[in-house]
Amino acid sequence: MKRIFYVVICFVIGFVANGQDSLSFFQKEDLMSIGIYYYPEHWNKSEWERDIKNISELGFEFIHLAEFAWINLEPQEGVYTFGWLDEVIALAEKYHLKVILGTPTAIAPVWMGIKYPEIYAMGSNYSRGEHGTRAQQSLSNPIWRAFSEKIITKLGEKYGHNLTVIGWQLDNEPEAKEDYSPSSQEAFRKWLEKKYDVIEALNKAWGTQFWSQTYSDFNQIKIHNANHVGWWGTNPHALLDFKRFSADTQADFLDFQADVLRPLISTNQYITTNYTATTYGADPRRTKKLDFNAFTSYPNKGQANIGDLGFRLGDPKELSFALSFFKQQNTISGVMELQPGFVNWGQINPLLQPGALRMWLYHCFGGDLSFACSYRYRQINYGAEQYHSGITTLDGVSLSQGGKEYKQVIQEMKLLKKAYNPSAKMPEVLKKRKTAMLWSFDNRWSLDRQAQTSQWNTLGFFQKYLEIVKSFGAPADILYENDDLSDYTIVIAPAFELVDDEIIEKWTNYVKQGGNLVLTARTGVKDKNGHLFQSGYGAKMYPLIDAEIEYFDHLLPNMKGTINANGETYFWNNWADLIDAKHSENVLATYTNQFYAGKAAVVSNSIGKGTVTYIGVDTDDAKLEKDILQSVYQKTGASIENYPEGIYVQWRDGFWVAVNYSSEDYKLTIPANSEIIIGTTILKPGGATVWKEKIK
Repeated sequence: MKRIFYVVICFVIGFVANGQDSLSFFQKEDLMSIGIYYYPEHWNKSEWERDIKNISELGFEFIHLAEFAWINLEPQEGVYTFGWLDEVIALAEKYHLKVILGTPTAIAPVWMGIKYPEIYAMGSNYSRGEHGTRAQQSLSNPIWRAFSEKIITKLGEKYGHNLTVIGWQLDNEPEAKEDYSPSSQEAFRKWLEKKYDVIEALNKAWGTQFWSQTYSDFNQIKIHNANHVGWWGTNPHALLDFKRFSADTQADFLDFQADVLRPLISTNQYITTNYTATTYGADPRRTKKLDFNAFTSYPNKGQANIGDLGFRLGDPKELSFALSFFKQQNTISGVMELQPGFVNWGQINPLLQPGALRMWLYHCFGGDLSFACSYRYRQINYGAEQYHSGITTLDGVSLSQGGKEYKQVIQEMKLLKKAYNPSAKMPEVLKKRKTAMLWSFDNRWSLDRQAQTSQWNTLGFFQKYLEIVKSFGAPADILYENDDLSDYTIVIAPAFELVDDEIIEKWTNYVKQGGNLVLTARTGVKDKNGHLFQSGYGAKMYPLIDAEIEYFDHLLPNMKGTINANGETYFWNNWADLIDAKHSENVLATYTNQFYAGKAAVVSNSIGKGTVTYIGVDTDDAKLEKDILQSVYQKTGASIENYPEGIYVQWRDGFWVAVNYSSEDYKLTIPANSEIIIGTTILKPGGATVWKEKIK
C-alpha cells in the first residue's frame, strides 16, 4: 500500500511540475476555437468597448492581450498599474469572450535598460542591444530574470484565478538568439562544465588539437565567434555546443516562467507559447513545463510559390511542416498567430488572393489544431507595423478581406460542429499509410554549418520528403529520435547526420519487427559530437543498408548527372552518395554518367520482417525520390494517393478537409456515400472543401 501511495504521489508531483493534460483544455466537440489579438494600449480608451463588442459579434471566442505591454503594467520600477487591464478583461467577460494573457517578457520597459544596461544581450560585434525593439534581452542575465519573475508573479497573483482568463502565452515567438554578453559567457562555461565535467572531455569532443585550440581550464573558454574568427575556420563542434546551449537557455527561460506561474494559477488555465512555424534556433521539445506548444505562421511573404497565383496564396510547406511538428499524439496544439492579410516585412508584400486566409484556416483545421488566433484585430496607423493588415482596416470598424474570411469561417465552424461525430475513427486506409519523419535540431545546426555545397538546404531537403509523403495522402508526424516508432508503418530519416550506437540499434529493431525504414544521403556520417567516423563514411549504417558508401559528389548547378532506375532516366546535381552494394539484387538505382557510372545511387535491404531503403541522391525535381518512396509504400500493402503539388487532403474527427495552394482548379474524388458540408468537388485556387462519409 505504501508503494502504491508513493507512485501516486510521484505521478501527481510530476503532473503539477511538468504541466497538465493538454487534452482537457479544449473539448473535441468544439473542433477549432477562433480568437484574435487585441492591443487596448494602442487605442483610445473610449474605443475599447466598441472594439470588444464588435469582436464578440463577429463570433470570435477569445482575445489575446498584454504580450508587449510591460511599460503599461509597470511604468516605473516597482509601480504596478493593472487597472486598464482589469477594465479590458471585464469588457471581455461582459461580451462573453475568454482571454489569453501574454507575459510581457519579449521587451523590457525603457527605465529598466537605462538603470540596468546589463540586461541586454550582446551581438557578435560585442555591442549591447538597446531599447526600442523586441527580444533584446540576455536570457542568462540574473537581473533580467529577477524582473521577469516579479512581473509574472504580479500577473499570476492578479489573474491566476480569473474565470475569464483561460490561458497564458509565455514571451512571444521565443528565439534562441546568439548572445555574447558577459552573462551568457559565464552561463555557457557552466553549461559546458556540467556537460563534460573535465576539460579533457571537452577537448576531445571539440577536437581542439586542430589549430592549437586546446584548453586547460573551463575558465579559458570564450564563445566561438564566427564573425571574428572567420566563418569557415570556426570550430564546428564548439559552434554546435553553442547552438545547444542557446536552445537550452531559451527553453529554461520558458520553464522558469512556467514555474513562477504554475503555483499561482488555476488548473483550468493552460501555459503555452508561440514558436515560429519553422523555428531554427529554438527547440520546442526542450521545454518541459508547458502544457503544450503553439506556433506562429505567416505563409505568404511575397515569394513565387506554386504557379502564377502562388505569390498571393502562400507557401504551403510552412504550415505543412508546423502541423506535423507541433501537433503530437496525445496532446493538442494551435496556431497562436496567423497572418491576417498583407504584411510589411516581406521583400514584396502583395494583397492575398481572396480565399487564401480561409484556406489557411482550413489547412489548420484539417491538421487537427484546437484553436486558431490571428494577429491582429485592428491595423495600426503608427509604429513599425503600420503597413501590416488586421481583421479591420484603419478605421477600426470596416472588415478587411481577411476579416471577412474569418467571419465566414466562424460561421462555417458552426455547421461543422453540428455535423461532428464523436465516435469517428481514423479510416484503416490512413492507418496503413501512417508515416513518421525523424527530425533533429542538432542535425540541422550541424548540416547548415558544413553544407558542403551551395545547393544544400537542410530544411528544404526535409520538407521535400514531407511533401512527397503528404502527396500520397499519408498522415505524417514529425518525431524525435527517442520517440516510439512502433505505431508507424514507415519511418523516414532525411539527412539524419548525427548518430550513435543507440539509435542504430533502435532503427534495426524497428525494421526487424516489420517496420519500413527510409534513410537518405547525409545520414549517419557523424557521431553526436560532429566527428566523421574513421571506420568509413557512414560506416555505422553499413549493416543496416547492406552496403558501403565510398564517398559523395556534387555537380555544378547547371549540370545534369543521370541515374537509371527501372528503365527510366532521372537527373541530379545536388548530392550523390557513391554506394557499393554487397548484393546486386539490392540495387534500385544506378548512376549512368560521370566517371563512377555503374555505382549504386539507391539500395534496399531486408532485415527480419522489415525493410531498409537508402536513397543516396538529392534531386531538384524529387521525381526519383517520389518513385522510390511509392515503391516502399506499395510493398507494405498500403494504397496511396497522388495529389499534385499544393493539394492537401487531411482527415480529422470524421471530416475530410481539402485545400488548394496551386494556381489551377483541382477536381476532388469524393466517395458517393459522402456529404459535402463546405465547398464543392471543384477545388479552386485558395479553395477549401470539407466532407464526411455518411454512416451506413
